Amino acid sequence: MLNRRHIRIKVLQALYAAIQSEQTDIYQGQKQLMEKFDKIYDLAIYQLSFVLELRDFAEKRIEEAKLKHLPTVEDLNPSTRFLDNTLLHQIANNKDYKRRAKNLAINWSTEPDMIRKVFLNVTGSDIYKSYMSATTASYKQDKDFVLAIFEDIILPHESLHALFAEKNLHWDDDYNLSAEVVLMILSSYKEKWEADRPFPPLFKDDATDEASQDRAFASDLYKIVLSKRAEYDELIKPKITNWEIDRLAAIDRILIHMTLAEVLEMPIIPIKVSMNEYIDLSKYFSTPKSKQFINGILDHIIADLKAEGKISKLGRGLVD
Repeated sequence: MLNRRHIRIKVLQALYAAIQSEQTDIYQGQKQLMEKFDKIYDLAIYQLSFVLELRDFAEKRIEEAKLKHLPTVEDLNPSTRFLDNTLLHQIANNKDYKRRAKNLAINWSTEPDMIRKVFLNVTGSDIYKSYMSATTASYKQDKDFVLAIFEDIILPHESLHALFAEKNLHWDDDYNLSAEVVLMILSSYKEKWEADRPFPPLFKDDATDEASQDRAFASDLYKIVLSKRAEYDELIKPKITNWEIDRLAAIDRILIHMTLAEVLEMPIIPIKVSMNEYIDLSKYFSTPKSKQFINGILDHIIADLKAEGKISKLGRGLVD
């Protein structure tokens, strides 16, 4: 499910942490990086479980309302559309989901206030009211509803985000990325899928018999940058007149290193792709001026490398 953009972001974060902490064991760093990728799926399962918990909470409220001393007509004849949502039932009954959730020992019974708070946000929303009052019913409507409440209500909920960060410090950084995994899982579901259909793998090529190219890309990129930092710094130094390289923003320096690692060591990735990806990432992870600065430095370095014949790419057009 993760694409190369997601992978580059995680490697960037891992490199920044390693460099700031002066970690020198590259092998251990690679191992930790792979473990962090797998933890993204754990958080996605937790987020999915919260959606299912809201559905279970709704069912409990309906049963409690029926037991009132003087229940209303609505209490005795409630709409069960939310409870009967086909997609939620598919997820809850999926064997792969059950296995993953069991391994994580997920238990929301200790968070009744959070469940109630988010549930009231959901039921008070126009999304919920429109869904519950619709005169037609379809699998698409069920799926669209789940996607909408997750993306528009659950995901942005600051208190819930903080709760996940309390459960695991690493989850604060991965919260939005794991949410993308959840959205991809939900979006991929089909009405005819059975309970024994496994969830999609985190890396799309994990499902093949061959070694995962995406995992190798992440691991190799991390290793190359850490092992060749000094070499790449020597390429940068002549391009930053009247400026010491140690005074460069740490993120800018890493982004340039990552670009050079792909340009020089990964022959099947086009130069333009690497350039565009890291320049774009600078907009989110560095200063407003970083995009222009990084672009200028890389343009000059790559022009020199091309002139010296030091860039080797497999395939026409990959060098341009």
